[in-house]
Amino acid sequence: MLNRRTFLAAAGGALAGACGPQLAKPNILVLMPDQWRAMDLGAMGNAEVKTPNMDALAAGGALLRNVTANCPVCCPARATLLTGRFGHEHGVDVNDAPLPDKEVTIAEVARDNGYRTGFVGKWHLEGGKRLPGFVKQERRQGFEFWAANICSHRYWNMEYFRDDPEPIPINGYSASTFTDEAIDFIRQDPSKAFLGYVQWGPPHNPYVAPPRYMNLYDPDMLKMRANWKGPVERGPRPARGSRQDIAGYYAAITFLDDEVGRIVEALKETGQFENTIILITSDHGDMLGSHGTVLKRKPWAESLQVPGILHYPAAVPAGRSLSLPFSHVDIVPTLLGMARMPSPDGISGLDLSAHLLAPEHGGTPGADAPESVYAQSYTPTEQSQFPPWRGLRTERYTYARRENEPWLLYDNAEDPFQMDNLAGKPQHAELQARLDALTMEWFERTGDSWAERSDLPYR
Repeated sequence: MLNRRTFLAAAGGALAGACGPQLAKPNILVLMPDQWRAMDLGAMGNAEVKTPNMDALAAGGALLRNVTANCPVCCPARATLLTGRFGHEHGVDVNDAPLPDKEVTIAEVARDNGYRTGFVGKWHLEGGKRLPGFVKQERRQGFEFWAANICSHRYWNMEYFRDDPEPIPINGYSASTFTDEAIDFIRQDPSKAFLGYVQWGPPHNPYVAPPRYMNLYDPDMLKMRANWKGPVERGPRPARGSRQDIAGYYAAITFLDDEVGRIVEALKETGQFENTIILITSDHGDMLGSHGTVLKRKPWAESLQVPGILHYPAAVPAGRSLSLPFSHVDIVPTLLGMARMPSPDGISGLDLSAHLLAPEHGGTPGADAPESVYAQSYTPTEQSQFPPWRGLRTERYTYARRENEPWLLYDNAEDPFQMDNLAGKPQHAELQARLDALTMEWFERTGDSWAERSDLPYR
């Protein structure tokens, strides 16, 4: 068993050749808008939101239709997307907790295998105060190029940092500047493979975008989801989940779609497009008034399910549409597997690259798919209205339980808006018992616990 900080970078060479003909070392580029739910993408059937650039990438590669955020809240999800480990394993199980230095990230693996590495945008893994937002080089978890801040959702006239604590002001909408930085990183040395993470703040609330994008969506003309119950009152705070919020949310998504288009053009101009693995996903979704609630941390699809587009023309056939269960913990081992780099010891996810790659590049048609993926919320949300829960998602079902009782069970094939809770219904007792047992198998196997974290502020 390899120590998590002593596995050999040379193992990458041992993997080469085991997966078919030798390819050039691929770039890996992870593009991640914040708080963006799976169903709000043209390729996923949403006719309301305009996402032509991302739809084109989905058509030219693989559309992952069933991607789950294992812990659907910012910091736990972001740590999992770097480590391939669950929140209770890597230690970031609540917002504003730091990612421990001992954790091995995909950036450290890539760097040790000869990649240049870069991070752009919202980091949110430093712990402590979010502002002013400078992260020291020794805390950047393997990323060398750096253009980021810890966390700010003040999208206009924000500040960010490079390699010293002097803030760099942004005049205008911040996401555009972060795209500029990502393009600079891509252009730096096209002769050397890179791993880059680009993590924009939108479409996370406050649901704003530049005016020409806001003007694309008339709130009164939007079609609401069948389970939408309107704006949600939140005590002294403004109501959320209104038609105006959803229009602004769509506007931000369309803005980011254009930013993806800019990045694609930079890859093409530098001759790197064909040999770049592009993954587009998010850290979690947003209820936006569905089921009468808002934001994330919930087991419903609007919170739990995130987009998944995997584009790699050199080795992934166009037009794939996959519904197998796939989750955040699987992303690091899958990306490393596609790039023929070793995964460090202790990774909890699966390398699902066999489902994505063409047979001549190591893909295995009909490869076994995981039966389920594990989902968790470690802390209560909305002033304990929603206690901590554990659950899972299969290709067909969503199940969630609280510590002492079952909670939700949906047949997503028959009930895509999750409006008929089957939990507790005698005719579904056998199914519920099977999914509950599978949930608790995940719980035991991963060393999970119902103990709550109380030492950090709820956000």
